[in-house]
Amino acid sequence: MKNLTLAIGAALLWAMPAVADPIFGTWKTIPDDNGNYGHIEVKNCGGTICGTLAKSFDGAGKQIASEHTGKKIVWDMKPNGGGKYSGGKIWSPDRDKVYTSKLNLLDNNSLNVSGCIAFICRDGGTWTRVK
Repeated sequence: MKNLTLAIGAALLWAMPAVADPIFGTWKTIPDDNGNYGHIEVKNCGGTICGTLAKSFDGAGKQIASEHTGKKIVWDMKPNGGGKYSGGKIWSPDRDKVYTSKLNLLDNNSLNVSGCIAFICRDGGTWTRVK
C-alpha cells in the first residue's frame, strides 16, 4: 500500500507541469506602427512562458510573409497567480526594441500587454485569443 501511495504521488507530481496554463494558445496582437499584426503562439518553454510569431497579417487582414515568423516575441514570463504574468521580455519587431513586460489575462479571450524600457513604459494593447 505504501508503494502504491508513493507511486500515485510521484505520478501526480510528474503530471503537474503538463497542466496547460490558461495563457497558452494563439493570440492576435494589436496593429503595429506599420498597421500589421501577428498571431503569437504562447506556450511553455522550459518552465517559463514564451511566445513565437506564427503568422503575420497586413492591415486588411491578408496574411503576409515576414522575416520574423518563428522568432520569439515573448520569453521568460512567469505566472504570478490571478492571471498576471511578469519577469519576462517582449520584443517589438517594428521598433526593434525589447521591453521588460507584464501580461494580464483579463478573461479567457483577452490579454493585456504592457512593457517598459528603463522608465519609459508603453501599453501594448489587448491581444485577443485566436485559439
